[in-house]
Amino acid sequence: MNPSLQLDPKTAERDIEAALTAARASYLRANAKSREAFERAAEYLPGGTTRTGLFNSPFPIFVARGHDAYIWDLDGKRYVDALSEFTAGLLGHSNPVVLRTMRQALDDGLSLGGQIEDEARFARQIVERFPSIEKVRFANSGTEANVSAIATALHYTGRSRVMVFEGAYHGGSLNFPINGPSPLNTRLDVVQVPYNDAEAVRVAIRREGDKLGAVIVEPMLGAGGSIPADREFLVAVKEEAARAGAILIFDEIQTSRLAPNGMQGYWGITPDITTLGKYLAGGLSIGAFGGREDIMALFDPRKPSSLVLSGTFNNNSLGMRVGAAVLSEVATAAAIERLSARGDKLRQQLNAKLEDARIAAQFTGFGSILAIHFVQGLLRDARDAAASDSKLRELFYLHMLEEGIWIARRGMMALSLALSEIDLDQIVSAVEGFTERWGHLLPKR
Repeated sequence: MNPSLQLDPKTAERDIEAALTAARASYLRANAKSREAFERAAEYLPGGTTRTGLFNSPFPIFVARGHDAYIWDLDGKRYVDALSEFTAGLLGHSNPVVLRTMRQALDDGLSLGGQIEDEARFARQIVERFPSIEKVRFANSGTEANVSAIATALHYTGRSRVMVFEGAYHGGSLNFPINGPSPLNTRLDVVQVPYNDAEAVRVAIRREGDKLGAVIVEPMLGAGGSIPADREFLVAVKEEAARAGAILIFDEIQTSRLAPNGMQGYWGITPDITTLGKYLAGGLSIGAFGGREDIMALFDPRKPSSLVLSGTFNNNSLGMRVGAAVLSEVATAAAIERLSARGDKLRQQLNAKLEDARIAAQFTGFGSILAIHFVQGLLRDARDAAASDSKLRELFYLHMLEEGIWIARRGMMALSLALSEIDLDQIVSAVEGFTERWGHLLPKR
């Protein structure tokens, strides 16, 4: 690294703050109607929102509508949607198969209050796609699916302790940042271990022994920074969980969209239970968990002392019919494979732009999910990701919005099947524009 390329820290901090002040002022001018909508919302919602992750100070942009790979805000600006509802909008905003199937389901009536054939059709699609799932149960969200999967594992093993990993997000009530579990979490007996550290896993699981009932892991950290797991790490988790008699749960709520059979298929590692959600029902609320026949048999009501797990909307007529159509007609194995290849190519292009500008930043991820971090070196866990400069992430976010690219405030992107090559080129151009406009403020390699 050439020291002459480094800014004096105090000067750099002052200049970045000035750039942020200008970018924030531009944001305020461009989003007057969102500001008005936010002020109305704040009268009835705490902080004007019901999703903390969408809040952006001083107010978030309000979305008016979406079509294909685009969304429009209340002020009429169009954005290329490079976030796809935090991975849930895999199909874009107006997929014809989804819309057609929803209309058919609506014609047959809502809230039918009984068993429907579409439930079994959807279940068959899931069982045929994911290697670990021999039987499946539906839920209303990924959070519900994870809570149910953990409870099932603890009941099956007769144990109390759950192993989680630093930076993991398994839902609103299962959030494990690096500084410890969220105070809003479901009350569990938890041991928290570093992510991507095979040796730490082996030591921790052997130490816990027969107290450990479940291990839940994301094959790629989602909210923790879009950081893929090493295969060596996942093998260690699998081997040690099996040796200890604990149930291994793969949270594939995000990662199932990254490979034709999920990351378990990509790595050839089969967990005992898998949880799913996000895109499965084409934009409708959905969750699912499934796994080995002997574990899922606990829910068979034909058997004495079976577990009771119900939910009014678990088999809602819209979600079940759309879900079956999504997996069979749209999010096919071939489509997932193509999208992952496009995502890998995009991440390589974006990293090349950062390298060409000698900027100490990088995009991590796998396939169609990626995120920017303003740090150098190999990122292996959420602690590495936490070193990324929050002010630079905000500057990047505001720049991308100004350029008409919709991303997460934390710098995450998730591609949809609706994006065109022109859209992807626009993302590359926006990142290149960031390096040209603000490169003089950014740390150099």
